[in-house]
Amino acid sequence: MQAAIGLLAEQGPSAVKARTVASASGLSTMVLYSHFGGIPELMRAVVDHGFKELGGAFAQVPVTEDPIADLFAMALTCRRMARENPHLYDLMFGLSTRATYRPLSDADHRLSGHSPAFRAAHAHVTAACERLVGSGRVEQQEPEVIAAQLWSFVHGYITLELAEHFVEFEDAVVQVLLPMGVNFSVGLGDTRERAEASHEAAVRLYGSIVRGG
Repeated sequence: MQAAIGLLAEQGPSAVKARTVASASGLSTMVLYSHFGGIPELMRAVVDHGFKELGGAFAQVPVTEDPIADLFAMALTCRRMARENPHLYDLMFGLSTRATYRPLSDADHRLSGHSPAFRAAHAHVTAACERLVGSGRVEQQEPEVIAAQLWSFVHGYITLELAEHFVEFEDAVVQVLLPMGVNFSVGLGDTRERAEASHEAAVRLYGSIVRGG
């Protein structure tokens, strides 16, 4: 699996073949087929690994008294991981499959959005949204709905950034992602002043995580 992740990072999904994975891992192709069944199963295991890594990274974000800061720190964490291995990110979120950009056929179901690994990672986002609703800073609504909306805008931004849609900005995080997060929070019912303060706090929180405390 590590060999597949390495090939994915270096060359993209088209490089992940039984022969290349076997060669990179120093094993025979028979080991791959015996352990996983084939490349599609291996790739699903890689996707699960990616979500486990994402969940572990979310777990490193401290739970503070400011749920909006926590959520934006998780958004920045997710962005960092996507930039570290864009091909893995594409695979995790169904943007690419073996170098094609089309949905999988019904015969090859994509389960990443319902897998235990995905749910464990997404639970961190939902928990922060529950704290947000409980804080009284936003209007009462289902935390799961807020989490889905937040997940959509963050990953929409990441996808566009990876595709170099924001190259004209000197700092797209500061100029695009952060204001969008503020606007999202205000739309949920928070005041602009508090939302801006929370997002500034998130940048400091994220910086402390990256620096190791």
